[in-house]
This record gives sequence, C-alpha cells and structure tokens, in this order.
Amino acid sequence: MLYIMRHGKTEWNELHKLQGRTDIPLNEEGRQMAKIAGEKYKDINFDVCYCSPLVRAKETAKLVLEGRNVPIIYDDRLKEMSFGIYEGMENPAKATDSPIRTFFKEPEKYKGVKEGETFYELFKRTGEFLKEVVMPDLNEGKDVLIVGHGAMNSSIVCQIRNLPLSKFWDAGIENCKLMKLK
Repeated sequence: MLYIMRHGKTEWNELHKLQGRTDIPLNEEGRQMAKIAGEKYKDINFDVCYCSPLVRAKETAKLVLEGRNVPIIYDDRLKEMSFGIYEGMENPAKATDSPIRTFFKEPEKYKGVKEGETFYELFKRTGEFLKEVVMPDLNEGKDVLIVGHGAMNSSIVCQIRNLPLSKFWDAGIENCKLMKLK
C-alpha cells in the first residue's frame, strides 16, 4: 500500500504565509497533531517512510512513527515546491495580481515564478521518485508512507490517480491526515 501525509501545522500555516522551501518548524499545535496522528494510525503497517528533508516534515514523521521500528529515509525530491521570491507572502491566493493566486485557483494556467519551480519540474522529480523508489517497494509488497507537503503530495496524487493539472488541489491534502493512494 502507498500512503501519504502532509506535515503538521506551522506558524506560517497559521499566518497564511506561503512556505515552499523555506524551512519552517512545526508549532506546538503541529506537534500535537503529529502525536495524535501517530496514535490514530498506530495499527496501520508501514515498512518504510520516505520523507522530505525539510524540518516540518521530518518532525512530523518522527512524531507519527515514534516507538515504531519504521526506517525514515529523507529524499530531496520530496521537498515542497519552490515558490522563489513569493515565499513568505501572506494570503497569496487572495492577491489578485499575484501568479500564486493562479497557482491555487487555476493551476493549469500557472507558469512558475522567478527563482521558483514549475509544475513540470515538480512532476519530473516526484515522478522519478515514484518510479525509482516507491514502485519497486510496492512491487515487493511493502507498505510505504510518504511524509511531505501540500503541493508536493498533490503532485504524487495526480500522478498515481492520473489526474489533470486542473484537478491538482481536488484531493484536499490536510495536515497530518493519512491518505491511502494505492
């Protein structure tokens, strides 16, 4: 089985700031969310956890899997999408003149931003990760957990479920909620 989970909440989530690659830790609520998720999902088997190396995902994975003998392997291809000069922007989906609004409202029209990443780049790196790492594990019958981020996880959902870019946000990737994909 393949499962994904988004990291717990951070201060920037609370402030509605665009995080992207900015390495923001969990806040206390986020840590509690991860601990609760660990208890809630304790009976689900995971043979391995692949995780973004960003601190908010690392903290989440460690708390969710605390007390379990599940290896956590970090991979740069699981980092959040880069939003370049827009990282740290408050309420980006509300700014009518921002390309980040397009990213959230009409993802199929998003072209990327200065110093940021395009959907093509995001899908390329996560697709390679799925093909090179996850699929061989699944073919061996392993139960795989990926702990990551909203946009990065959505790219995995789109690829596994063969969804068009216009449906990028349809899965509704919630903090610390386990989603079974395959």
